[in-house]
Amino acid sequence: MERVKVLVVGAGPAGIACGIEAKNAGIEPTVILEKAPYVCDTIERLYRPGKRVDAIYRGVEVEPIGICKFETETKEAFLERIKKWIEEYKLDIRLNSEVNYIKRVDGLYEITVNSEPKFLADFVVIAIGIFGQPKKPDYPIPKEVKNRVFFEPPNICPSSGKVLVVGGGDTAAEVASFLCGNCEVYLSYRRPQFFRINPVNLKILEERVAQGRVKLLLGTDIEGIEAEGERVKVRYRDGKVDTYDFIYYCLGGSTPKGFLKYIGIEFDLEDRPKLKEFYETNLPGVFLAGDIAVPKGSIQLAFNTAHLIIKAIKERL
Repeated sequence: MERVKVLVVGAGPAGIACGIEAKNAGIEPTVILEKAPYVCDTIERLYRPGKRVDAIYRGVEVEPIGICKFETETKEAFLERIKKWIEEYKLDIRLNSEVNYIKRVDGLYEITVNSEPKFLADFVVIAIGIFGQPKKPDYPIPKEVKNRVFFEPPNICPSSGKVLVVGGGDTAAEVASFLCGNCEVYLSYRRPQFFRINPVNLKILEERVAQGRVKLLLGTDIEGIEAEGERVKVRYRDGKVDTYDFIYYCLGGSTPKGFLKYIGIEFDLEDRPKLKEFYETNLPGVFLAGDIAVPKGSIQLAFNTAHLIIKAIKERL
């Protein structure tokens, strides 16, 4: 495994700022991991051409305290600014690198990337944004089954049951592979074949299918669901009907809450991560930056969280 001082999860504005602050502080090596094929994924994908990237969010002006600062500008200008910063500070960014798990091992943190342990780090900064709620299907979810229908990856595998996973991306593959340890799992995808799953996840999924632990329902589209006793009845567009104990929708846009709980980060009664000084979690040396650390924060505030986190890490080093 690769040994680093600081491992940053996410190459959005907060993650980029962490890399810049660490570089300026002489903290090496610092590596930034990004699951998307490009940096600033949310802005790149979801902002229309010419859309403003606001320095002042909801009328609240934030005074810059670190290196990174900007004025309100277009999407294109902001992305160009980020590109120049990456080049100027020679940031080590690894794209297409999705972090699956983080655990403490002999005083360091072992980071699993694309389903393989890849890094050992002294400190971890999680800078994944909360933009976008989990995508939901067009048809209604009856209130009678809401406790059996989920839109986030599970933290705990049910002890048994027949489960339907809906989706065709990495999250769907990972959830199906995880749940088949205890459950009878079916994976429904509307296309006749997968094309968005990374090779590692696809290999694992194919192994589970070959073992008979996951049944693929390719080329299937769900028309609607309804309650049938304590179970969920699913009606497919081809006329088929089946019932399940649980349904997990993996349609994209999920928040990072499930991941944070999965790695052991504690939440308060308002379902916000419990944070100490400098945005440190209950896991020593694991920090949160950006939106997940500061509710309803701006990009400038995300930059400021990065400055404070790296300052705290430098003092400890």
